[in-house]
Amino acid sequence: MTGGTIFPGGGGGRARTLWRAGCMAVALVLAGCASSSAPDAYYGLTSPDRIASDTARRGRSVQVLVPAPRALQALDTSSIAVVDKGPVYTYFPKAAWTDTLPKVVQAKIVRTLENTRGLRGVGLPGEGLLIDYQLQTDLRAFEFHVDGRNRAVVEVMARLVNDRNGRTKASRVFSAEVPASGTSVGDAVTAINRATDSVLEEMSAWVLSNV
Repeated sequence: MTGGTIFPGGGGGRARTLWRAGCMAVALVLAGCASSSAPDAYYGLTSPDRIASDTARRGRSVQVLVPAPRALQALDTSSIAVVDKGPVYTYFPKAAWTDTLPKVVQAKIVRTLENTRGLRGVGLPGEGLLIDYQLQTDLRAFEFHVDGRNRAVVEVMARLVNDRNGRTKASRVFSAEVPASGTSVGDAVTAINRATDSVLEEMSAWVLSNV
């Protein structure tokens, strides 16, 4: 006896036709739900060009590991956060970062440190580099405020840890606020990019001065 699909209620060909039509209808509904929730645009973070500073010019034979930043659930997402009055998060509809925010910021930290030309190497976990220091970070704020003063707010807590003995060499909180020209997602992302540039340029100089 061969196995096969059993169609409820019998009915032969007519039952098969109805069953297939029902499956197609369910598939179309699911596809419609998926497409309605998909962003219309994905946004990334730019990186500053080569950062010129006295500490960068000296150069160092040091390699730094950059783990993904830690973040609370409200920021550990690909959605672009908006804050109105009070600590209440909403998000821009139909727009998203190119990945989850910690991964996007991690990539930007790596590029910014590389652009200093002041380190022998900058790596990600799993790349097999012989690491001297870890740059551990927490995203405390990474959002667009619309509480009467449209502005980007970025705050990152950084900790430089000696990878050989696990001791913290230095720690510091970096923050920046940049006004926005409007309230569109484009205005928000532009302001967030500028605030992030300010934070990471300062952080990069701090890293070079402590390794």
